[in-house]
Amino acid sequence: MMDQQCDNSLHHLSLTGCVALLTCCLSLVVFPGCNSVAHGQGKTFRAGAYAIDITPTKFPVEVNGMFESRQATRAYDRLHARCLVLDDGQTRLAIAVVDSLMLPRELVNEAKKLAHEKTGIPTNRMLISATHTHYAPSAMGALGSEADADYTRFLPGQIAKGIERAVENLAPAKVGWAVIQAPEYTYSRRWILRPDKVRNDPFGQPTVRAMMMPGYENPDFVAPSGPADPDLSLLSVQSPEGRPMALLANYSMHYFGTEPLSADYFGKFAEKITQLIEAEKVEPPFVGIMSQGTSGDLMWLDFSQPKKSWDIDGYSGAVAQRAYEGYKSIEYHDWVPLAMAEKTLTVGVRLPSKERLTWAEQIVAQMKGPKPTVEPGEKGYESLREVYAREQVLLVKSGPTRELKLQAIRIGDLGITAIPNEVFAITGLEIKALSPLKPTFNIELANGAEGYIPPPEQHKLGGYTTWAARTAGLEVNAAPKIVNTLFGLLSQVSGKPPRVPSDPAGPYDKAVLASSPAAFWRMHEFNGPETVDASGKNNPGTYEDGVVFYLEGPPGLEGVSHGVDRAAQFAGGRVKGTIPGLGSRYSVEMWFYNELPVDIQGVTGYLFSRGPDGVKDAAGDHLGIGGKDFATAKLFFSNGKGQGEILQGKTQIVPKTWNDVVMVRDGNKLFVYLNGKTAPEISGEARIGFPPELDRVFIGGRNDNLADFYGKICEVSIYNIALTPQEIAEHYSAAVGSQ
Repeated sequence: MMDQQCDNSLHHLSLTGCVALLTCCLSLVVFPGCNSVAHGQGKTFRAGAYAIDITPTKFPVEVNGMFESRQATRAYDRLHARCLVLDDGQTRLAIAVVDSLMLPRELVNEAKKLAHEKTGIPTNRMLISATHTHYAPSAMGALGSEADADYTRFLPGQIAKGIERAVENLAPAKVGWAVIQAPEYTYSRRWILRPDKVRNDPFGQPTVRAMMMPGYENPDFVAPSGPADPDLSLLSVQSPEGRPMALLANYSMHYFGTEPLSADYFGKFAEKITQLIEAEKVEPPFVGIMSQGTSGDLMWLDFSQPKKSWDIDGYSGAVAQRAYEGYKSIEYHDWVPLAMAEKTLTVGVRLPSKERLTWAEQIVAQMKGPKPTVEPGEKGYESLREVYAREQVLLVKSGPTRELKLQAIRIGDLGITAIPNEVFAITGLEIKALSPLKPTFNIELANGAEGYIPPPEQHKLGGYTTWAARTAGLEVNAAPKIVNTLFGLLSQVSGKPPRVPSDPAGPYDKAVLASSPAAFWRMHEFNGPETVDASGKNNPGTYEDGVVFYLEGPPGLEGVSHGVDRAAQFAGGRVKGTIPGLGSRYSVEMWFYNELPVDIQGVTGYLFSRGPDGVKDAAGDHLGIGGKDFATAKLFFSNGKGQGEILQGKTQIVPKTWNDVVMVRDGNKLFVYLNGKTAPEISGEARIGFPPELDRVFIGGRNDNLADFYGKICEVSIYNIALTPQEIAEHYSAAVGSQ
């Protein structure tokens, strides 16, 4: 397998360098044009839809989706496979969204084969995905559950029949799409633990630095480990006269929660959007569909706030109402070109070490039955040791690699990608941002189910979504490999290379650049290992393990058209860099957001350090936030052991507030400015303890990793000059003036 550094470099290539390569390759191929009117003259676009009942006919049935097996004896609502077939006169493709937790690739392949025999649609022109309801019959083994044999025999034929009926309903149609924002209905469910609250995993190791479902306002957790995706994407087909035929929605929210058997909110949404569109009595029947976006780390619960009282009907109705608002704005096309491409990708599996496998085999041998149980009375996640011991044995039996089927669809200017995994929101956001098709949305758990794919940096924080199992066993670099492959497929169907990452400068950034920084690390990246230097002087920083990406930054810095500003989330790692010519007159500026209480460690966290890498108690320049040793949360400056000079600020740094700080060294004089004030927060004499030639700097921690910062940092600018109070005030004014 490719090592992490090499694979991250490949991932970076896919966002920048591969653009030229793909442009060269694609110039040799002729693709359908994007102008649907010009290329649609004399052509007819057709669509057909059908929702087939897939509720089991035999009870009880096994239900997966939790750590232990469950049985259902009834259906609280009906389950469906909701099918949509599109045809532009040359290409016909099918999309089926199935009320199931996960669908194994073998079952999906069988359904596609049966559908092909009935309809003639090639199997590589079919996308079949699961909604991820946790209350459907088990179609595959997962953790403490196994597949329900009767149901897995029943399901493929029903899916195929649904596609066949959709083909029978094909009729002339017009098509349109829209994306609206719905941020209040999905949030990160994976949160970072305080450094003094790290927990043991099921294997008995203290690796859990981030975990899902932290509980409301739990003081053990400091912040989400990743962003949420607020997009509610819609694809609508109507008859030429405007009769509603189908609406395919896509939203990144894991599931709501109910009782088995149930389609969960996915089924409720279909009912409610049908009512809002007033399509209950149209013929053929209107089909509302909610597909699963990239929600591996998302949920409707906002854990930063007190518990909200909301039932499934209220939630589903609210999402449907938002979708209806977007639906009314859709502009339709009489014809658009269709294209679809797929590719298989082989990735490695994180197999257990010899020692872990021995441990697992011993536990499995002592199990009282064929299925694992959650051990009562056991502490924390170690109660799951039977579940995860059995998973280690099963991973070894299933082999060292997995083959993933990836797809991309083009519908006019709209792109859709299909991924057979539970995908983190940041991965989906990256695909959307850099796709050559605008807009693009992602359907996860499509064409198989190969478990969670946390980005590489998330693996360093541990937690449930990283514990090796059939539901989370792929190699650490699976996510970037998948993204690279999807960009290639999107380019294939669109005839265009991926977009180059762009980061428009707002008023604050322009003010900073006017002061000619030696390095400007905005920290807006989707991934590492480097933070881009926006100064143009090619002095990038390097992210260490323990930093994650693309969290929400301070308001007002994003510029007019850029949306939300972004920041890196520090959780035990630093950014380090080399700034040539950084002498005894220099400045460093950044925005920071502390998330730790100030009474848990001696220093709450270091924001900046200049000193020899890894040398303990080294003399240098260190700017931090006071903690227990200071009995206060004020900024302080220290020049390290041997110098012994500590200068302290006057203002309490309130946790979970954004602040702009500038540290200026002018020879032996030291100044620190806070939030644009021209009067310094800290001023005094501080001898220079670092060697004159030392140009190594650290953000989010000290040079020896003492008291690494827990919180968000962005917009770091480093100068080979001593900024003046006027320049500092102008920078801050440019930020707050745009709010």
